[in-house]
Amino acid sequence: MKQKLNLDTWNRKEHFLFFKQMEEPFFGVTTTINCTTAYEKAAALGVSFFSYYLHKTLTAVNTIEAFRYRIIGDEVCIFDQIDASATILREDKTFGFSMIEYNKDITVFAEITKKEIARIQTTTGLFTREEYGENLIHFSALPWINFTSFSHARSFTWPDSCPKISFGKMMEENGKKTMAVSVHVHHGLMDGYHVGLFINCLEELMNS
Repeated sequence: MKQKLNLDTWNRKEHFLFFKQMEEPFFGVTTTINCTTAYEKAAALGVSFFSYYLHKTLTAVNTIEAFRYRIIGDEVCIFDQIDASATILREDKTFGFSMIEYNKDITVFAEITKKEIARIQTTTGLFTREEYGENLIHFSALPWINFTSFSHARSFTWPDSCPKISFGKMMEENGKKTMAVSVHVHHGLMDGYHVGLFINCLEELMNS
C-alpha cells in the first residue's frame, strides 16, 4: 500500500524539483559499522549473518520515512512497507535479482530469505521474476572486499529512485568486527541528514 505525498505542502518541494531534473540525482556515502554484537546474535539465533544484517537494514529503512519515498511519474509516493531486491550469487558465480519480503520477526524473515536464496539457485540470468515492485531497496554484499568507496552501474534514462545499500567484507581487529556500508539515495527524496538518521538507526539495531 502507498499514499501520495502532497508536494505543495512538502518543505522539500524545491529540493525535489531541483534534483529530479538532474541526469544523476543519486548521491552516496560509505561508512564503517560495528557488527560484533550482530554477528553473535545471528549465531545465537541460528540464522545466517547475511539474513541478520539484511533484516536490520530493512528495519532501519522502514523506520526512516524518507527511505520509503519513491518517485512514480511526477509524484512522490510513501510506501507502507519496503522489501529488498538483493543480488544472490549462484554456484556458477553469476547472480540473480531476488525479491525478499520484509517481516519484523527475524526468524520468519530468515526463513523467507533462505527460501528465496534457494529459489535463485534454480534460475539463470539476472531477472528471476516477472515483476519487481517499486517498494524495494537494491541490496548487495561484497564479502571479498573491504571497500572505502562505492559506485553503481546506472542508466540515467531509466526512472529509478530506490535506495542502494551494499555491505563489504567483515574485518576483525582486537575482537571487534566491522563492515563497510555504502548507501546511495536519490537526492530529490532525501539529504545527508536523512542518510545520517538511517546509519544511526542501523548502528543501534546492529548493536542492540
